[in-house]
Amino acid sequence: MAKGCLYLIPVPLAEHSEKASYTWLHQDIIQQVKEYIVENEKTARKFLKEAGLKTPQSELVFHDYGKHAREKLDFNQVFKSISAGSDLGLMSEAGCPAVADPGADVVAEAHRRGIQVIPLVGPSSIMLGLMASGFNGQSFAFHGYLPIDKAARNKKIKELESQSTKDQSAHIFIETPYRNNQMLIDLIKTGKPTTKLCIACNLTAEDEYIFTQTLSMWSKTNIDLHKKPCIFILSAS
Repeated sequence: MAKGCLYLIPVPLAEHSEKASYTWLHQDIIQQVKEYIVENEKTARKFLKEAGLKTPQSELVFHDYGKHAREKLDFNQVFKSISAGSDLGLMSEAGCPAVADPGADVVAEAHRRGIQVIPLVGPSSIMLGLMASGFNGQSFAFHGYLPIDKAARNKKIKELESQSTKDQSAHIFIETPYRNNQMLIDLIKTGKPTTKLCIACNLTAEDEYIFTQTLSMWSKTNIDLHKKPCIFILSAS
């Protein structure tokens, strides 16, 4: 019997977003998959309902891969259905699974077991931010979270700025939403006035905000990023 596949199913970045219409592309997959590995079961169930799932949700199986359940996840049990020929879906809480997301460990395990991994089209805040930044899309790096310690963070900002100046690369990073405003302050204080920064906030939501300008101009801009999901992209010359 042929093995099933592991489908990487993107979830919308924002609630009630008209830009989440890509789900029609995956109707055949959504209707056939009955078992999922999810970071947030509530989010996953809501997405499947809005995507037009016809199967009663009571017939679905969800494996919790949330923050407090990862270490307890039994991969032998999780991939049992794939060995029996059924497909499995992997969903993040938002955006693309396995990109800046713990689902990468699930994908790595699937490869170790010789399971076919199939990524589906969907939103990635990292890629959407880069696309809209106006920066170099041929040379870029994603750094995740910068250090929390102020001295270490400032050192990292200078390193990214120096690297960007050297090879004209774009450097992408994120911050815990309630520390976004402080991140912007640190960037303005630490970076060169001529360094450019793109802030991509609440991507795909109705109040989406994407703007690129120099740190000097950001220092004169009144903006509140508190508790809003943001992507920061730095480019220096």
